Amino acid sequence: MLVRLHFLALVSILATVGLAQAKDRRPVTEPVAPHHVCARLAPSSENVTDSLQDAIAHCPLGSAVYLANGIFKSGPIEMKSGVTLWIERDATLVALAQPKAYDKGLGNCGRIGGKGDGCRPFISFSKTLGGGIYGDGIIDGQGGALMVGTGESWWQLARRAQSEGGNQNVPRLIQIDHAQDIAFHGITLRNAPNFHVAMNRVEGATFWGVTIDTPADARNTDGIDPGASQDVTIAHCQIRTGDDNVAIKAGSNGPARYISIIDNYFGWGHGMSIGSEVSSGVSDILVHGLTLDGTTSGLRIKSDVSRGGLVERVTYDDVCLRGNRWPIYFDTRYNPQAHGDKLPVYRQIVLRHVRGGGGALVMHGLDLVHPLEIALEDVYFSDSATWQVENANVVVSAVSPPLRGGHGQVPSDAWEVCAKAFSKAPSESANGIAP
Repeated sequence: MLVRLHFLALVSILATVGLAQAKDRRPVTEPVAPHHVCARLAPSSENVTDSLQDAIAHCPLGSAVYLANGIFKSGPIEMKSGVTLWIERDATLVALAQPKAYDKGLGNCGRIGGKGDGCRPFISFSKTLGGGIYGDGIIDGQGGALMVGTGESWWQLARRAQSEGGNQNVPRLIQIDHAQDIAFHGITLRNAPNFHVAMNRVEGATFWGVTIDTPADARNTDGIDPGASQDVTIAHCQIRTGDDNVAIKAGSNGPARYISIIDNYFGWGHGMSIGSEVSSGVSDILVHGLTLDGTTSGLRIKSDVSRGGLVERVTYDDVCLRGNRWPIYFDTRYNPQAHGDKLPVYRQIVLRHVRGGGGALVMHGLDLVHPLEIALEDVYFSDSATWQVENANVVVSAVSPPLRGGHGQVPSDAWEVCAKAFSKAPSESANGIAP
């Protein structure tokens, strides 16, 4: 076991990180509504898939398809470059719980199988440039509704797959693939059968004021997953879900980098995660102004030798945590039984102005040759919190509890900022987070 503590030597490592400040490289501002509406759909008790898809297909660049005043039931739809789906506050776009509508042609959707990719997503952006989703309305994935022709829901299928073995074939709510300059604003996403927003090879994406609200026991319902993507900003969002609130991933499809997570509130879920797939590298990440309220893990970097890689230049700044089992969880042995030669290495990780309660504070580097490199400045947890540190080079300044045990001195005003952050927790409603 290696634990190297360095005191009052924080300036050099912070200066190094500051040279490449971890953030989206674009000038990001709040998205605005399109100036032109190309089509207004009337709500209907019937399936509107064809009319909605036709409206999107014929909408010109820079325009929006507008939904208001009711319920719109649809099967999977494909977005077009430069087109925005505008869902007004009084409108809900409902995903039909009909496996046949999402099936890729092999009859696997809605079943348990060796693989879990048998369903198309509800909304897909594939090789698109511009456009997105706007408005204060709702997209409901109906993860808890009974699938047509069956006696169980998408979520029940996922739980059964977990207990029986195999993978559930269920649709993601939104998939963004090989796309550029996508913007989401104000929309509420709820009850996804699987991931709410999954991204792959995206260059430029903004999520501003988005609400994601799904029960804590809905399996594999990640909030927003920037996978193999760059120049992404997630700002002013509220996310409660049954898995990772946000998970930055970088498998064999490419690196994830230049990502900003700014002024967000995370309720139940598995926290602010990086990994577990990081074999292509994750770098230049800024998490600023984050409240993690009741997430099982808080700040988490997870990988192992079967899917590892380099994670570097990650800064967590102004973070408030409470009710977390693992407020800090930086682990290179996420699956202790994993085998492989993809070494997970975490370096230039900085925690600055972080406040939390009790729980396990885990920092596990891989081995003596590949230690975790981390700097802690102005980091305070309650006395009941416990450090679990192995194979780590840690630079510390103003940290409590001390890594060597005992009681540290905490400034009297240390918790004021977090008290204000927790006071802004969203209220409950029958459908989750209230607008």
